[in-house]
Amino acid sequence: MSRVLLIEDDRAVREGVTLTLRRRGHEVEAAATGEAGLTALDAFRPDLVLLDLMLPDKSGFEVCRRIRATQQIPIIMLTARGDDIDVVLGLEAGADDYIVKPARGEVLEARIRAVLRRAAPPSTAAAPTPRRNARPPRCTATSPSTARACSSPRTARTWRSPPPR
Repeated sequence: MSRVLLIEDDRAVREGVTLTLRRRGHEVEAAATGEAGLTALDAFRPDLVLLDLMLPDKSGFEVCRRIRATQQIPIIMLTARGDDIDVVLGLEAGADDYIVKPARGEVLEARIRAVLRRAAPPSTAAAPTPRRNARPPRCTATSPSTARACSSPRTARTWRSPPPR
C-alpha cells in the first residue's frame, strides 16, 4: 500500500496506530518528536504524514509548516484537539485533512485513501466517463467526398451546397 510517517509523542497511541496501519498493509515509520519526524521525512520518503499537534519539542503546526516549506506531501493532522479553531489552524498551516482522536481504523484508512487519491498525479486518475445520451459530433463536411463519412442524411449523391449558417 503506502508509506506512512507517523509523528506522535504518546507511545500507546503511536504503537496502536502503527499496528492498525501495518495490519492494513501500510509501511509505517514512527517518530516521537517533531525533530525526529522531520529527520525521518528525508530518510523514509513517505507517501503521507500523520501528525499530532501536541509534540514535546515543537508544535504540530510548526512541523506542518516546515514540511510545507519544502514538500507538497499529503499531511493529515491526527490529534486530540478538536476545537473548531484548531481544525482551522491545522488546515491553514497546510494539512490536507484533520482527524480528532480517538479514530477507528476504518476511518483512518478511508481518510488516508481519500487524501492519497486527491494527491495522485492526473495521469493516474481515471478518464472521465462519457455522458449518456450525448449528441454525436456535428458533421462539418464541405465536399461530396467528405460527406460520405458523415452520418448526416446528405450524401455525395444529394450534395448541393453547404447548409446555411
